Parts: sequence; structure tokens; C-alpha cells
Amino acid sequence: MYSEKVMDHFEHPRNVGEIEGASGVGTVGNAKCGDIMRIYFDIDDNQIIQDVKFKTFGCGAAVATSSMATELVKGKSVQEALEVTNKAVMEALDGLPPVKVHCSLLAEEAIHAALWDYAQKNGITIEGLEKPKDNIEEEEEEENY
Repeated sequence: MYSEKVMDHFEHPRNVGEIEGASGVGTVGNAKCGDIMRIYFDIDDNQIIQDVKFKTFGCGAAVATSSMATELVKGKSVQEALEVTNKAVMEALDGLPPVKVHCSLLAEEAIHAALWDYAQKNGITIEGLEKPKDNIEEEEEEENY
């Protein structure tokens, strides 16, 4: 059901924890399944993500997508991090079962939320970044209409 990479990131998650005084913190959840994901960024003066940590409350797929998302953005520029999509997270994990795709959406949205927080704290605009949703369930419901 789950790929070896998903299991590896679930059993041995990378970048777990918090960053004190983080440059940006993003928290998103999905009220329907109860998953909550928080991502912390340490971004330098050149807008490069020097460090990233996460804390996730949720299923194994939520932990795995959080872990993989942090791996995908670490060392990247703010603009490159913005381009990390849920599809990229899923591909990096060699796929997710259809009922767990929302976990990758959570990871993408948590990245955007942390970038949004960083931009707000620094009074800057990140081209292409829109205000993130706190609850990804809203997005799923809107698509159904």
C-alpha cells in the first residue's frame, strides 16, 4: 500500500522539531482527518532556507509528507521552495494511496504558510505567493462545487 520511501520517512522522519526564533512558521490542518502540520524555516539574508523543521500530528502519510517536504526545501531559495508542489512531494515519495493525497496538499500548504509568515515578518512580497488557507478541507470543498 505504501512505498518504501513513505515507510522510511514515516519510521525515520527527517528534520523533526522546532526552530527557536524561526524566520517563518506555517501551521495548517485538515479538520476532516485531524492532521495538523507545522513547518519552521530559518531563512538567511540571501533568502535561502538554511534550516527547516517540522512537527506533525497525524497519520503515517502526514509524517512522511512533512519529512519529505522539509528535505525538498532545505538549502533552496524562497522562490524555489514556493515551487515545491504536492505532486513533487508525492513523486519524491514514489506515490501515495489516493485516500492520502490530502497529506501532500497539507505539506505544500504548510510550506506556503511558513513563507507567508516570513514575508509578513519582513514586510516583503514573494512573487506568486498567495495567502494560505489554515484548513485544506476548504480547498477540497470548493473544488466540489
